[in-house]
Amino acid sequence: MSSPVRGSVLPETPPVTDNTQEPESDIPQEPVTEKSQEPLTVNPQEPGSDHVTETEQEQRTVEEAAAPSLGRGQRQRSTSVKLRDYVTYNVVCNQDPHHAPPDPTSQSSSVQGTSLYPLSHFISDECFSPGQRAFFAAITAGDEPKHFKDAVQIKVWNDAMGTEVDALEQKRTWDICDLPPGKEALGCLWVYKTKYNSDGTIERYKARLVVQGNHQIEGEDFDETFAPVVKMNTVRSVLRLVASKNWEVYQMDVNNAFLHGDLEEEVYMKLPPGFRHSHPGKVCRLRKSLYGLKQAPRCWFKKLSDALLRFGFDQSYDDYSLFSYSRKNIELRVLVYVDDLIICGNDSYMIQKFKDYLSKCFSMKDLGKLKYFLGIEISRGPEGMFLSQRKYALDIIAETGNLGSRPATTPLESTHQLSTVESPLLDDPKKYRRLMGRLIYLLNTRPELCYSVHLLSQFMKEPKVAHWEAALRVVRFLKGSPGQGIFLSSDPDLTLTVYCDVDYNSCPLTRRSLSAFVVLLGGSPVAWKTKKQDMVSHSSAESEYRSMAVALREIKWFRRVLAGLGIDQSKPTRLFCDNKAAIHIASNPVFHERTKHIESYCHAVRDAVQEGVIVTDHVRTEEQLADILTKALGRAPFQYLLSKLGVHNLHAPTLGGVLRIVTSVKYNDSLC
Repeated sequence: MSSPVRGSVLPETPPVTDNTQEPESDIPQEPVTEKSQEPLTVNPQEPGSDHVTETEQEQRTVEEAAAPSLGRGQRQRSTSVKLRDYVTYNVVCNQDPHHAPPDPTSQSSSVQGTSLYPLSHFISDECFSPGQRAFFAAITAGDEPKHFKDAVQIKVWNDAMGTEVDALEQKRTWDICDLPPGKEALGCLWVYKTKYNSDGTIERYKARLVVQGNHQIEGEDFDETFAPVVKMNTVRSVLRLVASKNWEVYQMDVNNAFLHGDLEEEVYMKLPPGFRHSHPGKVCRLRKSLYGLKQAPRCWFKKLSDALLRFGFDQSYDDYSLFSYSRKNIELRVLVYVDDLIICGNDSYMIQKFKDYLSKCFSMKDLGKLKYFLGIEISRGPEGMFLSQRKYALDIIAETGNLGSRPATTPLESTHQLSTVESPLLDDPKKYRRLMGRLIYLLNTRPELCYSVHLLSQFMKEPKVAHWEAALRVVRFLKGSPGQGIFLSSDPDLTLTVYCDVDYNSCPLTRRSLSAFVVLLGGSPVAWKTKKQDMVSHSSAESEYRSMAVALREIKWFRRVLAGLGIDQSKPTRLFCDNKAAIHIASNPVFHERTKHIESYCHAVRDAVQEGVIVTDHVRTEEQLADILTKALGRAPFQYLLSKLGVHNLHAPTLGGVLRIVTSVKYNDSLC
């Protein structure tokens, strides 16, 4: 029997107060007891002195007690004058976690009065505008709780949870009922996220109720689950187009996106943490899809795509999350990633009209100009766009405890033997897998990590201590350049260029080669990948030829996507390779002894050359951009190829290295 939806779930937590109040200390205070004064005694005479009177000894004792201690960490610290012009919201706390925070009125506590802790290394933001600096400071200072027990003590998050439950009940997301026999109720948890406007101000505190869908059983409470999301290659290509044509680009967010999808299956969920019902033992029978359910994204995407098609958009067949609108010289593009939308175009009036249309169809939030999308920080200037994951990289450094370590110059040692290293197994493989998962997502703006992450990801099943140490070296490399990212130029030239390379028989266990390619759109990197080949090659020419076949598939896909975006690619795409034998194989079928064992699908490269889709060019190994994705290079070649690849570090480090973290003036001993 279901009870009324509205007001059926009651908060069980007591009212909380604002977290701005000073918390009481959790350290118990020992009672102060009076000690009896013992009479002073004269110390023995020092060696080399004839006699020391009692008066002289007493005077010396008093002077030693008055003299300040000059041991480690006891000397007076003063701020360097070199840091006077630098923003100091990103600092490292070097304070002893067992000591109290320093006095905020102290002269040495901060630069420009923005931090309460001693400063270490800094990141200069002088390349960015004051508004962009304020935005960086805002997203860096965000402190989002990880667990319900922490969030419930903070008023803004407590209010956000109440607001979320009210919205869910208003939309009749569930019915309160008894759990039927033979059914199992899924658990749920809260996820907390701070939403920002384009100027860095906080738009809202979002508490999202997520169902633990990992306990769902296929065939009972879900069937079809697939829902497309936009590819990051498409996102970078569209942003390169926006920078080239000087289009406007905005971001919108959908409130309770998954609630727009109707749930056909019979699914039960436990009451949200922190809320109760007047009758114990009740559960929620879901009528709408919630975050975490395996079928929820599919239901929502269907609703959204139908609304876009009704407005007049065309859905791309090469990326189903890309929608294009072309009418009377009006060009609009929409990219969909679950409930986050990127909207760009050449007509301000039509963009606003489309926003109003979406607001009528769904409950939307206009976040303004695109600056922060899926953890990617986007800065725009007259010369182009700069994409980085600075905050995400800094979070990785803080989580692994590498704030005080020395930065590494390259991600991996050039003489590593990680595939055959003899080392004991790691005690806790979960931390290794979590770190690798975070590094994989960091590849969206850090192509130079492609080889190291690819190599280390092969050991996630049974990682060894040596593998963990190598992964920490990658983190130390991030510490030297946390703000590094890719630059999308505003150059009107949008020619597609591809570099492909291979490391022949690089795997000592399987003897398979490692292929890699880099796709440049108008000189800006938009796609890259490192992948081990499926089979062993008989020669380096064969392995290079297979690498060209892999790159060709990416070229064909890009040409179709760019055609849908209105970017003309009538000229053949230049494919650069550093192996002349492979280029000759692609040009003419005369090397029978070298090619008779190569599969027919690889000869698509030869067909593409004859059809004028691509044209192969030779490049010296020293200028092969994809070489950085196939092996661990030394410092000099690594830095050279990095500069040629279009990867920049606009957050210039100071004091010989970048150490960051910060975030707020709140004392947090876990970051010290």
